Amino acid sequence: MKNYTITVNGTAYDVTVEEGTGSAPAAPAAAPKAAPKAAPAAAPKKAAAGAAGAVEVKASVPGKVFKVEASAGQAVKAGDAIIILEAMKMEIPVVAPQDGTIASIDVSVGDAIESGDILASMN
Repeated sequence: MKNYTITVNGTAYDVTVEEGTGSAPAAPAAAPKAAPKAAPAAAPKKAAAGAAGAVEVKASVPGKVFKVEASAGQAVKAGDAIIILEAMKMEIPVVAPQDGTIASIDVSVGDAIESGDILASMN
């Protein structure tokens, strides 16, 4: 095994690479650590309180709201951009996790946000 440090978008990750003979190991003791993929959208969670079936759309990275693509009451399909964040010198779309209707947009252009902040909710 070889250990490496890689940097992705300014974040350093320790990675262990297992060198093999080409055959699959019988039973791996531990999976090698790999750099996480940059997700364009936060994983939604069902709201604990509020309207039944409401889904919170959260930020996956800290940054600033660059553009609001959708509005309350708008029907969207899974994968449609709702909010565009400016983070890590990139524009990162936050997309609808499912088909539905935007219940609320909870941020405005220029707002500073942290990972996990609720950006919108939808039904």
